[in-house]
Parts: sequence; structure tokens; C-alpha cells
Amino acid sequence: MRKPHEVTGDRALLIYTLHALDQLEGDGGLMSDVKLQQLLFLAELQMLGKGLKGLNWEFVRFPYGAFSKDVDNDLLLLRRKERLANFDLSDEALGVIPLVEQIQVANEINQQIFEILDNMIRTHGVQDTTAMTKAVEAVELCPADSPEQKLAIRDISFHTIMLVPSRIEVSGSLTVTPAQVKRLNAAMGY
Repeated sequence: MRKPHEVTGDRALLIYTLHALDQLEGDGGLMSDVKLQQLLFLAELQMLGKGLKGLNWEFVRFPYGAFSKDVDNDLLLLRRKERLANFDLSDEALGVIPLVEQIQVANEINQQIFEILDNMIRTHGVQDTTAMTKAVEAVELCPADSPEQKLAIRDISFHTIMLVPSRIEVSGSLTVTPAQVKRLNAAMGY
């Protein structure tokens, strides 16, 4: 279960991701729930693979790849708070970006986390949904009960939990101070 400061960080990074996707040339701005879910899954998996925790969403296997109810709920809340209209940021949500950029440069771990996120956005943000889904389905994971075995996501049963960040040990996590959490929460309308 995500802690309150992790929820705030996740929502802020969600806004940052949507802003970065909108800045991409080409089709980066063409967004769907499926594409966003896949992109965030790949970014979180990449971070955890490097021993870093920047995102805290749990993902399960759905017919189109990875799905997180946490991401879905965060999107819904940001829409209710009028920070998002579909996947477009409102003027109020744009106020979150400078706050996130301050977090980005706060320390080396935060910089590494943002570097991974930015690389994933640049690499996969311009892909269409079908290409994103194929990229996710090709990822191989190790089942918890047999870590020596690798299993492609496309071969995992639907509704199987694939990623639980709270159970994964990491060497560093995104640092957001209590003062930054307070400012982010105010900028996000709660």
C-alpha cells in the first residue's frame, strides 16, 4: 500500500509524464489509457531494475499488457480536481511542473529516476498503442516462487499481480520533502 507522500509523488510524476509526452514531436501527444499504463509500467520496471524506486504503482496482467488500478485512480482524481481534461493538463496542473523540476534536481537519486523516466518517454512516447503493448508483452519477469525462471508477460495469466514495488528492495528512492509534498498537494487541488 502506498504511503501518502508516495501517492503525492506518483501523481506529480504522472502530471510530469503527461506534460513531457505533450512536448514530444510527432505523435507523443496522442494518448490513451492503454499507452499511458504501458509507458508507466515500463518506466517503473526500469527504475526497479536499477535499484531505484521513483514510482509506487502496483500492476496486474490485463489482456493488453500491464494495468494499474492505482494509475487509473490517480488519473480519475486529477480529472475530478480539474487538473486534467482527458490527458491534457489544465493551467492549474502546469503549476505542478516547476515544483517537480525542483524535486528532479534535489539529489543524485532523484536525477537518476528522472533520467530513466525521461528516457522511457522519449523512447516509447512516440510509439502507437500496439507497439507499446508488444514491448510490454515481450518483457520477461521472474515469478516470485521460482526466481531462476523467466516468463514473458504475454505468457502470464490475466489478472496476475506482476509488480508490487513495496515488496522490492531498492538502494534509493525518490526524495520529496514534507514541504514539497504540501506544495504539490496544493498545486494538485487537495
